Amino acid sequence: MPLGTSTINNESSSNSFESFFESWLVHQEHYLDELLHHSNSSSDSDLIDLVSRVLSHYQQYFDHKSIAARNNVFLVFSPPWFTPFERTFLWIAGFKPGLAFRIVANSAGELTADQRRRMEELVRETKAAEREVAEELARVQESVAAPPILEVARREGRKDGEVREAEVVEGLRREMEAVLGKADLLRRKTAEKVVEILSPVQGVTFLAAATQLQLRIRMLGLQKEAEIRTASSGW
Repeated sequence: MPLGTSTINNESSSNSFESFFESWLVHQEHYLDELLHHSNSSSDSDLIDLVSRVLSHYQQYFDHKSIAARNNVFLVFSPPWFTPFERTFLWIAGFKPGLAFRIVANSAGELTADQRRRMEELVRETKAAEREVAEELARVQESVAAPPILEVARREGRKDGEVREAEVVEGLRREMEAVLGKADLLRRKTAEKVVEILSPVQGVTFLAAATQLQLRIRMLGLQKEAEIRTASSGW
């Protein structure tokens, strides 16, 4: 593929997801209003419905992110739709699944003995899964940093070397996409299991705190970018 075509495709993929992401964030703010202003008299069924709709909204994000990864997984690992500040919080192109437990500790209030037992078990399972995914990513990175595969391919002859180089890059792309898929699945499953353990009211409180954290990090990132632009312009 010519370099110019690759660049155009990268920009198209980035712009497409960025457009979706901006729209998704607007809806995220609307859901936050619902989560924060649910009535104390709301029935469990109403709260469960709200939790389900919020989780479905997150699923839309993961679905579109998966499409973006199929177009260019390397772009998703260093997403230009996030500010530099937001990217400092990323673990395999997203928040670390275990962050959910810190949010629970700070927002859900007192847990019952059974909830504590189930949450502690989930913490152990999640940490083990995080290590497994991180180790898999490390293996992929080490395979790239090891022998100069691309240089060897080039020495095989220009035409044949280009084919081999394309095969290496394609293999790397598939492995990176697989790791990302496992990380996103772990993020989604962890949130779902946390909500299953919590009561409907606690589930709403947990999702409200998680959404607030995400939007606060986003806001701070945008503010920092604005400050840098202002400073560089001399104003």
